[in-house]
Amino acid sequence: MPAFFVVLWSTGFIGAKYGLPYAEPLTFLLIRLGLVAVVLGAVALAMRAPWPRRAADWGHIVLVGLLVHGVYLGGVFTAIAHGLPAGLTALIVGLQPLLTATLVGPLLGERVTRRQWAGLVLGLAGVLLVVQQKIALRAEDAAALCLAAAALVGITLGTLHQKRFCTGMDLRSGTAIQYAATAAALAIAAPLAETMEVRWTGEFLFALAWLSFVLSVGAVFLLFALIRRGAAASVASLFYLVPPCTALTAWLLFDETLGPVALLGMGIAAAGVALVNRR
Repeated sequence: MPAFFVVLWSTGFIGAKYGLPYAEPLTFLLIRLGLVAVVLGAVALAMRAPWPRRAADWGHIVLVGLLVHGVYLGGVFTAIAHGLPAGLTALIVGLQPLLTATLVGPLLGERVTRRQWAGLVLGLAGVLLVVQQKIALRAEDAAALCLAAAALVGITLGTLHQKRFCTGMDLRSGTAIQYAATAAALAIAAPLAETMEVRWTGEFLFALAWLSFVLSVGAVFLLFALIRRGAAASVASLFYLVPPCTALTAWLLFDETLGPVALLGMGIAAAGVALVNRR
């Protein structure tokens, strides 16, 4: 299940590469999350999935949705759309395992061992080697850097809040609530910030379908299932494998360069993740 999650999650950057030329980032996310909210809501009702009974549970689920799907996805998509290189975006978001390990003690009471800290640092070094050729920081990237940093904070706090307050939610109804709440927020933000023009090309429809159902359903269900079963720091360490997997996919699909340094980084990142999760 962890390997399957990494492969699916890594295709998000590829889907963005296909879809963003035809729609602005918040508009793209609004269509994507609104579509998934309707489908999952219908599935939950048809399967008579349990819904939260307390207002507090609704609040926790909505907050996780806004952080993971709104702040994280919105930050990543808008940062890339504003010209921040995908490699640098991946590196910033790739700090999540270290940030998670720093916060799990005070927030969840989990203990991160020295071996796990060593694995987290090793994994980050591997990610840096994978993306180092694609990092080209410019002065005009300052705003996009802030968006990527916001995405990092959003995915970190969102997954930690999910672990603490939402592990008992039904994935069908709970995820439908999260997507519906985020789509409602985007319905307010997108018209204020964008033209909301969409070119309904074949590539855009493919990217929309892939990101909606493979990523927003398959990968997110796997993420929440992993959070429910494992320690937060161990689950977060899997994100170190996303940039290497993305680079490998881009090499296969777009003939992007994949030199020996990147290959070495992939091995180091995998070793770091193995060190964090070794029992």
